[in-house]
Amino acid sequence: MLYQMHEFGRAWMAPVTYWAEAGAKMFGANGGWPSNIPGANRLAAGYELLYRIGKDYEKPEFGIHRIEVDGRQHPVIEREVLRKPFCRLLRFKRYADDAGNITEMKGQPPVLVVAPLSGHHATLLRDTVRTLLRDHKVYVTDWVDARMVPASEGPFHLDDYVRYIEEFIRTIGADDLHVISVCQPTVPVLAAVSLMAARGEATPRSLVMMGGPIDTRESPTQVNDLAVDRPLWWFEANLVHPVPANYPGHGRRVYPGFLQHGGFVAMNPERHAQSHWDFYQHLVEGDLEDAASHRRFYDEYNAVLDMPAEYYLDTVRIVFKEHLLPRGLWEVGGERVDPAAITGTALLTIEGELDDISGQGQTRAAHALCSGVDDKHREHITVEGAGHYGIFSGRRWRRQVYPQVRDFIARQAGRDSTTA
Repeated sequence: MLYQMHEFGRAWMAPVTYWAEAGAKMFGANGGWPSNIPGANRLAAGYELLYRIGKDYEKPEFGIHRIEVDGRQHPVIEREVLRKPFCRLLRFKRYADDAGNITEMKGQPPVLVVAPLSGHHATLLRDTVRTLLRDHKVYVTDWVDARMVPASEGPFHLDDYVRYIEEFIRTIGADDLHVISVCQPTVPVLAAVSLMAARGEATPRSLVMMGGPIDTRESPTQVNDLAVDRPLWWFEANLVHPVPANYPGHGRRVYPGFLQHGGFVAMNPERHAQSHWDFYQHLVEGDLEDAASHRRFYDEYNAVLDMPAEYYLDTVRIVFKEHLLPRGLWEVGGERVDPAAITGTALLTIEGELDDISGQGQTRAAHALCSGVDDKHREHITVEGAGHYGIFSGRRWRRQVYPQVRDFIARQAGRDSTTA
C-alpha cells in the first residue's frame, strides 16, 4: 500500500502547493499592494519554499535548441530515431547555413550517450550532451518512466537493457560510432559490446566509460555496502511496489522514484537542508541569480522515474552482490559475457577522485577485463577534485574532462579500423 499512500499524500498536498504558489506570486509581484506590506519579501520566500518542497516534479525537457561553435549559433532539433517500450533513442541534429560548416558537421564522429537508468531522467546529462554537440553527432538513450509503460508490454530485465544497447548500436551503425556510458550503464554497455564482438559483429570505434560500477569490490562506497549488507529478499520486500491504478503501468512492479529520491537525499541530508535554507535567504535578499540556480538544480534533481523491478533486482544481484561481470560468470540469454573478445574498440575510462557513488578503481577495472584491446588504444583519466557528477557535468566537465574525451574520440575516429 506504500505507493497508494504516497499518491494519497500527493493529492492531499496539491491544494497546499497551489495555495503556496499563489502566495509566493501575490507577495512577490512588483507593483502589487501585497508586496508593499512589511515582511512581504519573507512571506513570498516562505511561500515559494513551501511550494517547491510540496510540488510534483515532472520530467524536464532537454531544452537544447541551439549551440554556439566558434562564435556562431547553430539550431538544434531533437528527433526520435527509435522507440522501444522502455526507451527512446534520440538524436540532437544540428543545422547550419554555411556550406563549410555543413561539410564539417557531416564529417564529425557520431556519439551514442547511454544515460543511466538509476532514478533520474536522461536530462541529467543535458550538459554532457550540449557540450558534445560542439564536435559530434549526438544520440542519447531516453529511458521511459516504468509507471508509464503498460503491464502488457511485459517485464524489463537487465538482459533486456543489454539487448536495447545492441539494437541502438546497430541502428546508428557501429563502424564509426563512439559510445559514452555514464555511471550505471557502463556494465550493460560493456556486456553488449562484448557479446557483439564474440559473435563477430562490428563494434564501436571506442568506449568511454565514466564513473561506473564495473567491479564494485574496488573501493566500495556506501551505496555498495548497502547492496552487500542486505539480502536480496529485503530489497524486493521493502523497495518493490505495484504501480497504482492512476498510471498506464497499473500493476507493474517497480522501484518507485519517490523511494529512490528519499535515498538520494538521505546520503547528504544536511547539504540539502542547507541548500533550501540558502534558497530562502537568497529570495529574501533579492539574489535572483542564485535563487534561479537553485531552482534549475532541484527541478532536475527532484524529477525521478520508477525503475522496473526485474531490472533493479537483477542489477543488485549481478552487479553489486555477485560481481558476475568481473568474475567472468555473467550470461545474457545463454551467451557468456567475455570482454576479452573486444579487440577493435578503443577504451577510455574516467573516474572522479572524490566519487562517493562509484569508488576509484571500479571503472578502471574494465581495462583488466578488456585484455584484447591493444595498449595503445586504451587510456584512463582520474579527475582530481571531482565527485561523481563533476566528471560529466559542470565547469570541470566542460573545461577539464571534455577536451580529453574529444581528443580521444578524434584519435580513434582517424584510426584505420583494419589495423586496430
